[in-house]
Amino acid sequence: MAKPKIADDSPIPVTLEKGREYYWCSCGRSQDQPFCDGSHKGTEFLPQAFKAEKDGKAYLCQCKRSSNPPFCDGSHKKITQEERDADQGLEVVWYKVAELNQLQAGEVRSVQAGSKTVALTYLNGDYGALDNACPHQGGPLGEGSIECEGSDCWLRCPWHGWDFHPLSGKSPGGFEDGVDTYPVDVREDGIYVQVKERRERIRTVSDVMVETMLNWGVTHVFGMVGHSNLGLADALREQEEAGRLSYIGIRHEGAAAFACSGFAKLSGKPAACLTIAGPGATNLLTGLWDAKVDRAPVLALTGQVNTQVFGPGAFQEIDLASAFQAVSRFSQTVLPGSRHAELMTLALKHAVVERDVAHLIFPDEVQVIPAEENAPISSPDGRLAVSDISPSNIAVEKAVQKIAASKRPAIIVGYGARDSMHEVIALAERLNAPVLTTFKAKGQIADSHPLAAGVLGRSGTPIASGCMNEADLLIVFGASFSNHTGITPKKTLIQVDFDRMALGKFHPVDVPVWGEVGVTARRLFSETPADLSFVEQRTDLNERWKLWREEKQRRALRESSIGVNSATIFDSLSQVCPDNAVIAVDVGNNTYSFGRYFECANQSILMSGYLGSIGFGFPAAMGAWAATQVFDVHKHRPVISISGDGGFGQYLAEFTTAVKYGMNMTHILLNNSELGKISKEQRVGNWKVWQTSLHNPDFANFANSCGGLGIRVEAPAQLEGALRKAIAYDGPALVEIIADPELI
Repeated sequence: MAKPKIADDSPIPVTLEKGREYYWCSCGRSQDQPFCDGSHKGTEFLPQAFKAEKDGKAYLCQCKRSSNPPFCDGSHKKITQEERDADQGLEVVWYKVAELNQLQAGEVRSVQAGSKTVALTYLNGDYGALDNACPHQGGPLGEGSIECEGSDCWLRCPWHGWDFHPLSGKSPGGFEDGVDTYPVDVREDGIYVQVKERRERIRTVSDVMVETMLNWGVTHVFGMVGHSNLGLADALREQEEAGRLSYIGIRHEGAAAFACSGFAKLSGKPAACLTIAGPGATNLLTGLWDAKVDRAPVLALTGQVNTQVFGPGAFQEIDLASAFQAVSRFSQTVLPGSRHAELMTLALKHAVVERDVAHLIFPDEVQVIPAEENAPISSPDGRLAVSDISPSNIAVEKAVQKIAASKRPAIIVGYGARDSMHEVIALAERLNAPVLTTFKAKGQIADSHPLAAGVLGRSGTPIASGCMNEADLLIVFGASFSNHTGITPKKTLIQVDFDRMALGKFHPVDVPVWGEVGVTARRLFSETPADLSFVEQRTDLNERWKLWREEKQRRALRESSIGVNSATIFDSLSQVCPDNAVIAVDVGNNTYSFGRYFECANQSILMSGYLGSIGFGFPAAMGAWAATQVFDVHKHRPVISISGDGGFGQYLAEFTTAVKYGMNMTHILLNNSELGKISKEQRVGNWKVWQTSLHNPDFANFANSCGGLGIRVEAPAQLEGALRKAIAYDGPALVEIIADPELI
């Protein structure tokens, strides 16, 4: 916060009344500046109160020699510039900024002197060094031009045309809005400029909040640095240079949000995304909605314009609080008087506990407010309770009664059961019950398990739907009953979920059980009588899998002059994909085909489940790759993403991001030169196919030009070798497969 201006050199006498409180303030609204009555409002101001101890005169001064600043006795001499610099922690440093004869006569250019950007000028054989920022709008003077009429020469601001003398920085006409200048020294080896730099970096409220963020376990930030988040970005830089944080600079903020979603879906932990105000912030919204509806914790950090220009419509000012209201469980603006560490803790607690989006808005000037001396940081210690919710005895008793009355139970698991599959599978084996998964839960049980029935629903197989149709009881763990999954309400239903609102959300269920999935599965296992008998379903499942695999082989034999069919593509991927891979899938026909044809071992599958957002796959894989770098349970796991050409085209520039940061990941691109799923929907609805064709580059060559590996596959015989080579490649690789849009 900017303190009120008081005397630079000599004290200002003021008259005090004993017992009265005076407010030393920068509001600029008082006739008795720098005092005011402290009654005004305004988040940009923080009045500082002083109570007069006696009547009489006092002196306002910045000499810092008094025990009661900003007051002193006024007896000292004028402060020297050296003393003032020392008090402010500044030191003089000379920097070489240009070679001799590098500038032409009448030229200006921007140069860097340490952390200071300077407009270096050359006029009539003399050099000038001016502050690069125009005092009016901050225009970069080094990008301006020196214009002369006769002997009069002026440096013109490139933004609004105001003039300054190229050497002195003074404004024409005697105005007092000139530009600061810096000493210049022409030496034998080049041109040097003297600047004053702080010996030590000042800790800001942004530092306090970032340090708190790290205490909560945030290890990665995906984002874009820009003019309205520079103070916050510098706090992130400080932690990255200390080795406590990894920052990944993306090409589009939407990719940052999807990367955070992918990170959270794999790890269960939040990552953060950073943007500027205005369009940078709004670009996050699709990826944040993906995280929100799929219950993935994410922290969004957005810059904002200065608080003093809120309202009139400053450049890139939008009402971020309103814009993010629906997508975030928690959204607050960081203010000068905020409890900064606690505000970050509250944001992350909402993200973690609610499994949702938390959002903090950082006005530009607030980011650089100096933190209080020894300002404490916060942490999750004492803030989080154990989340093992045990179901009520009544609910368990009713569920056990339904189980005891059944002969052919089946278990359906959704994404909400992903951390408790050991307990669920143990219960399934106890009940001889096949385990069906929703598409989002694909891979949570290996398809090779004797009780695995594959995916249920539109992206599924006849194995799962057959098991559901023949079951007399469905035990559903952590699934939402989405219409894409198609869990029938006509069967006896036991539904288990940690979220009470999810229970019976679309229709009544026979036994709603509120409890954590793993805890509930263990209780059902232990409290179900051991002497119950159930139909042995393993033989039926084995036969169903045999029939389905024979059908897949028949489909793989279909020939096409257009490209490779989906059954062949995903049969090959099933053969070569590492058992422990993380696979992020996009949206479209490629995704449906993956659900049907790919057989999971111990892979983890990530997708844009309830939002179904095209473009999710590749940036989500970047987030998953980041998670594999920090969490021991995911270390050394290969990362694969799958998309169509439509989905990859939305964020294909992020391939350069993957190359820049050395992300070891493989992208499998099914290129059919159209939005195949939309074409199919138009045909099914008896519409004419319209505007779904795509004009594509050579994606494999694009990947190579970015510095990664690109391989193009046009025939089935090329497929397996290309996939193996790409997966083995140390870095970003892309396999472009020319695919038939009809043979899906």
